Amino acid sequence: MNFKPSLKITKMSGSGNDFILMDNRSKEILNDRMAPLARALCRRMVSVGADGMIFIEPSDRYDFKWRFFNADGSEAEMCGNGGRCTARFAFLQGIAGPEMTFETLAGPIQAWVEGSKVKLELTQPKDLRLNQQIDLDGKTLFFDFLNTGVPHTLIGVEDLEIVDLPGLGPRIRYHEYFKPAGTNVNFFQLKDPGILSIRTYERGVEGETLACGTGSVAAAAIAFYQNKARSPVQVQTRGGEILTVYVEGQPGQEINRVYLEGKVRLIFQGEVFEEALL
Repeated sequence: MNFKPSLKITKMSGSGNDFILMDNRSKEILNDRMAPLARALCRRMVSVGADGMIFIEPSDRYDFKWRFFNADGSEAEMCGNGGRCTARFAFLQGIAGPEMTFETLAGPIQAWVEGSKVKLELTQPKDLRLNQQIDLDGKTLFFDFLNTGVPHTLIGVEDLEIVDLPGLGPRIRYHEYFKPAGTNVNFFQLKDPGILSIRTYERGVEGETLACGTGSVAAAAIAFYQNKARSPVQVQTRGGEILTVYVEGQPGQEINRVYLEGKVRLIFQGEVFEEALL
């Protein structure tokens, strides 16, 4: 890879999801270099390490546009916690004000920044499928499905701690039912009508992450639709932080607007040298 000897980056974390962000409005990194750069820098222990990398680019219609790449170099339509990190980054860098709209492959996203707290309005959920089933080695797995910018499979359980997510996650994620796009896999446990806990196997990361914003929204929205949860829903992530999900609509009838709110941490800003790409 023929990159410059050093690149200026910022690392941020949203509820345990960590991201590398780069202001690329000058087009320093060309389109065909984004995926390999994300793959190289997101490697843990030998490089910066992150769940994904985000490039900020100019937009003709909104405050800016993003390009989001998973750790494996695949480009994703949306990422809730990545979106919250992006909003705070854009505000801190003077790219946008505390209220902003930015362009994603999933559609325009609105965000509000108040200190370290960021609230995001995701695109309207779509492709709701309830009481679906697939076969896993002769056993029937029942699930719900909702796209909150990216596809999410949702499975309610009584004990989240005994779920074999490393074993079940990839088998569901790559199941024939979800081809060609695949799916994120979420197991969640309702604590009471306003609280749930969640574990997520993320497509593109190919493993369990400490949090997933769009997955948290999907679980809260499904619980709301099934009249098992009241908005706002407090979602306890695997990393221990609490995300707040607001759902507007009518249980059993429709899900209109969804919002994700939580804190964002600024980890560091600095330069990455060529050896991080090897």
